[in-house]
This record gives sequence, C-alpha cells and structure tokens, in this order.
Amino acid sequence: MSATLPVQKNDYIDVVFEDLTHDGAGVAKVDGYPLFIPNGLPGEKAKVKVIKVNKGYGIGRLVELYEKSPYRVDIPSTDANKYGGCQLEHISYEGQLKFKENQVRQVLTRIGKLEDIKVHSILGMKNPWHYRNKAQVPVGEKDGRLIAGFFKPRSHEIVDTNESLIQLPEINEAVQAVKEICNELRIPAYDEETHKGVVRHIMARYGKHTGELMVVIITRTVDIPNKSKLVEEIVARLPKVKSIVHNINSKRTNVILGEKTSVLWGNEVIYDYIGDVKFAISALSFYQVNPVQTKVLYDKALEYAGLNGEESVIDAYCGIGTISLFLAQKAKKVFGVEVVPEAIEDAKRNAELNGITNAEFAAGEAEVVIPKWYKEGNSADVLVVDPPRKGCDEALLKTIIEMKPKKVVYVSCNPATLARDLRILEDGGYKTLEVQPVDMFPHTTHVECVSQLVLE
Repeated sequence: MSATLPVQKNDYIDVVFEDLTHDGAGVAKVDGYPLFIPNGLPGEKAKVKVIKVNKGYGIGRLVELYEKSPYRVDIPSTDANKYGGCQLEHISYEGQLKFKENQVRQVLTRIGKLEDIKVHSILGMKNPWHYRNKAQVPVGEKDGRLIAGFFKPRSHEIVDTNESLIQLPEINEAVQAVKEICNELRIPAYDEETHKGVVRHIMARYGKHTGELMVVIITRTVDIPNKSKLVEEIVARLPKVKSIVHNINSKRTNVILGEKTSVLWGNEVIYDYIGDVKFAISALSFYQVNPVQTKVLYDKALEYAGLNGEESVIDAYCGIGTISLFLAQKAKKVFGVEVVPEAIEDAKRNAELNGITNAEFAAGEAEVVIPKWYKEGNSADVLVVDPPRKGCDEALLKTIIEMKPKKVVYVSCNPATLARDLRILEDGGYKTLEVQPVDMFPHTTHVECVSQLVLE
C-alpha cells in the first residue's frame, strides 16, 4: 500500500503546517497527502518523522521546529496538563479561541452546507485557568504507595499528579488530601489487573458560589479499612467539606461509578448557584463543570428563546433542570424531559428548592415523550435542545419539524453533529439566524455553541 504514497513510515521530512484537526493536531500535506502531527501549529515550519501511514492519511511526530507560530506559548507544564486532556496548552488563549471559532465556521459550511449563518465571535474567559469544579481521579499503586492522577494516553498507566492547572484550587487540595490520608492509613489502591485492593477513584465536587465541598471515595469493596479515621482526617484537613460519600463499584469495568452510594459524613448533596437559580448536587448529578461559562451559555440560550412570559417551552435533554429552571423564570410553562430517572428527581427537587412551580418534568427518551406530549395537545412555542455529543435523535428532529415551534434554541457540545442537525432542521422549514460559540473548556479542543432557529 505505502509504495504508492508520497511518504513512507520512518521518513524524516520538512513540512509547513496548514491547519489543526478537531482534536488539535497540526495538519501538513505532502503532495496533497495529509499528515497529522500532535503539537504542530498553523504557519509553523518543522521537521517531522512519519510514524504511521494509511491510505488516506499519515501520522507523524514533531522532531524540530524551524519557525514558530506567534500563538505558541511556553506555560508551566504539569503532568496533569500533559495527561489530563489539555490538548491545546501550547497555544496562547487568543490562539485557542481563534482555532475554536474557525472550527465552528468550517463544520457549519462543510457538514451543514450552511453558508450565510451569522457566527459570532467566541465568548472566552477572562481567566482561563482553575475553572473546573469537579475531578474524578483514578487511583493506583507505585513502589508500595497509593498514587492518583491521570492515565497516560492510550494506556492504563497512572501518572501521579499533585495539581491540575484547570481544576479549581479547592478540587486539587481535596484530591491531594485524600490521597495523603489513604497513604497514611495504608488503605490499599485498587489493582485492575488482579481485581483486588480497595480505592478505585477519588472524586471531588465544589460549589464555587457557596464554598461547599463534596468528597466521593469510589471503592471495589463494601468496607473501607480505617473508615472512621479516614472520615475524621478528611473533615479535619478540609474545612470546606460538607459531604463525604462512599460509592461501591465491585465490577471489572472502566465505568467509574457503581450503583451503591451511601453518605459517610455530612449531607447527601452540596449546593451551588447559576445566576439566581440554586442547585442541589449529589455524587451522581450531572452538573456543568465550568460554572462561570455555564452562566454565559445559559444567558445566551435565554436571550435566543426571547421569552415574554406567555410561552410554553419544551426542554429536551433537560438533565437536572439547569436550563429548564433558567427558562421558567421568563416562560409561562416549561416541560423538561430526560432519559435518566435520577436526573428528573434532581430536577423536581431543584424546582422545589427555588420555589418554581411552572416547570414540569418527565423521565423518558425525548424522541418518545415529546411526540406523546404533542399528540396530547402540549405543543411548544419554543423548543430547547441540549443533546449529548452524538446530537439529536432523528425521531426528535422529525417531531420538531412536525410540531413547528416558532423558535428552536439548540445548545451543542459538538459542532459536527450540530451542523448535521441544523441542516435537517433547515430542510424541514427552519432558518438558522445565528450561532454563538462559547469556550466552556479552555486548553481543551471542546467548544459549545448556542444556535437560534426560527420557523420560516
């Protein structure tokens, strides 16, 4: 196969990077043949080694830079950044925002064939560091000591880390403290090869606006050695802790959380605010990890919904009611649907917590529940969707087109599936007026968007 290609495995060649892939690798071309090289930036000249060739593309490794991009930066590099998913840490924040905005524009054109949509400048953060309010850190053992950190790429080798530059300081402090306490008390780490040991993961959650901390210890075993001393030490060293939770996951699996959860100390939940709306967050709750940018994202969704108090709104994929309760402040009635029953219970609890009585929640698949509501006469003036990365289910898109709400607000965490779904909605009679990218995850390749569609 490789004999007909312009490059061979183990070749050393000089290239100029032209673009970035969706996951942040540099793109260079040799006689039209694309090479993907991690850590390369557009405009840079470099020597690369070809390490893999396929029929349609090759993969290389950066050997030497001849000319650097003005967007390249040197930052305090930690193992947590290197292995913790910070694919863009070598790019200045200005450069990251430019890359993400360009990515949104390109996929809307290439995948959605949407040429005339207004794409606004991306909304970034004033301080793009220390923003994550949650960590789930794998635990292992090295030289007889418990370690906790991140997996090396494409492996299950844990790199022991003390700090991540994208986690809130309170999160870093909590993980480090629990790791130290487990070592002092000789509580053994889980070994996935032998399926023995105790501690599998350490999770920490923090309410940025309330200052409340939750620690979750995920174990293989029902019992934790020295459990009472472990709790006592966590409480003593972490003054902000309000909840210590034990989750049991006894299966051989890569899934982090098991089915059994119990409170070891304090409350079952901690609280946080997005704007004026208060949320109860349990160990299992889905809650956005960047509270600052979540407010920016939801404010834009609310603006695009354009509510005046008379509208009926349906929120598909409503989760624990985060967007629903934002919308309920301005709408006549909000109906939320979510496939995870526990999330619906959280949503109902959060509505009650805020004294919101005009929001109703149902558990089930959006593509099943919403058509049922439609047949029962519960149509919507505005429909909001915030689907997972795979985008909206085809049956839901079909229902939206049949239901004909005046406006659709599409919140997306994947520009590619957003572009695909916007194309379907446009072919079904909708016009996409504008798209607002929001940087929810600085130093990673992820980008969120809010899109406003109207019925033509």
